[in-house]
Amino acid sequence: MAGRGELTDAAWRRIEPLLPQVDGRGRPWRDHRQVVNGVLWRLRTGAPWRDLPDRFGPWQTVYERFARWEADGTWARLLEHVQVRDDAVGRVEWTVFVDSTINRAHQHAVGSRKRGNVNGDELEDPGRSQARQALGRSRGGLTTKVHLAVDGRGLPLSIVLTPGNDATAFGQVLDGIRTPRLGTGRPRTTPDRVLGDKAYSSRSIRHLLRRRGIAATIPERRDQAANRHRRGALGGRPPAFDKVTYRDRNVVERCFARLQQFRAIATRFDKLGDRYRAGVALASLILWLHESTG
Repeated sequence: MAGRGELTDAAWRRIEPLLPQVDGRGRPWRDHRQVVNGVLWRLRTGAPWRDLPDRFGPWQTVYERFARWEADGTWARLLEHVQVRDDAVGRVEWTVFVDSTINRAHQHAVGSRKRGNVNGDELEDPGRSQARQALGRSRGGLTTKVHLAVDGRGLPLSIVLTPGNDATAFGQVLDGIRTPRLGTGRPRTTPDRVLGDKAYSSRSIRHLLRRRGIAATIPERRDQAANRHRRGALGGRPPAFDKVTYRDRNVVERCFARLQQFRAIATRFDKLGDRYRAGVALASLILWLHESTG
């Protein structure tokens, strides 16, 4: 029986066949379920890896497996697998909601190793290094912005990280929506509709959605409406906006709230942006599994 926050039997049956059977040296892995549950414990508590309880095995083994599966794309493939299966049976709701949230970076997340030459000089500028790791300085210190596109049930379809002082990354988020088909056919990359708040009310975003044949439900900003009225007939017509459809926009906000129940996501402890993103992907996987397995 699964402990609190651990994989249920039904969830484990979904992902077990997809996990690597041997490591890169041809040796069998330590029990996968024990290790994955250890990673989930660390995500849920935000504790240092060294504080991992003994029931999950050596902390070095759990951390190494987490890092290796981030590097080889295992976590991303698991998330894609459940998305593909749900889409194949018509569960994915293709009215997509976009938004972002800023998560504070703990002091332990700062100071990833800089790149340099063999002699250790010509180190990368600290500001550029932080930006490369999706860390940006804002009023509260260093932060990371997590951008999501979620389906109509509030399950993540696309995850993008940027420094916390960045503006929207809408194009990257939209490009990140890519759900392959179970059989033949091109992956689905185009939602039926995209909902976003006023931060996404820009001419470039609306043009991008029109060009890709995607309906938009995005409220017009007050300054944009005032500027249009000032120009009179030259200001053009207001963009189409369905207030009734927009009432469901809190779907994405609820998704952020569920993800932030994992303390290692609500506060970033990982030095490397790719590791932090892998944690967000794993937490997203758990949301998908919970939805499909109950």
